[in-house]
Amino acid sequence: MSTPAAITITEAAIERVRHLLNQRGKPSKGIRISVRTKGCSGLSYTLEYTDDISPYDEVVTADDIQILIDPKAIMFIVGTQMDFVEGELESGFVFTNPNEKGRCGCGESFHV
Repeated sequence: MSTPAAITITEAAIERVRHLLNQRGKPSKGIRISVRTKGCSGLSYTLEYTDDISPYDEVVTADDIQILIDPKAIMFIVGTQMDFVEGELESGFVFTNPNEKGRCGCGESFHV
């Protein structure tokens, strides 16, 4: 029996991450998701390129890309879905997190 992934990634998010990694101009191991203290509700998702994999990272492979989850963030985002949406006025990654207890009014931060 396999363990479910810590995070699920939609096809739109996979395509966007693949596009970003291809445009970077140098090889990358993937994208790392972290949670930082920020905003009016307390926590905010951060994404960054990563050139190495820590032995403590949670690694989620989707198609040919790797999403690494910072070990300090795993308890805040387990069960989350990562999507990429494009609208008329904005586009970006959207996280649907069942652990969230609330979000700030601007949507920049959340709390658990």
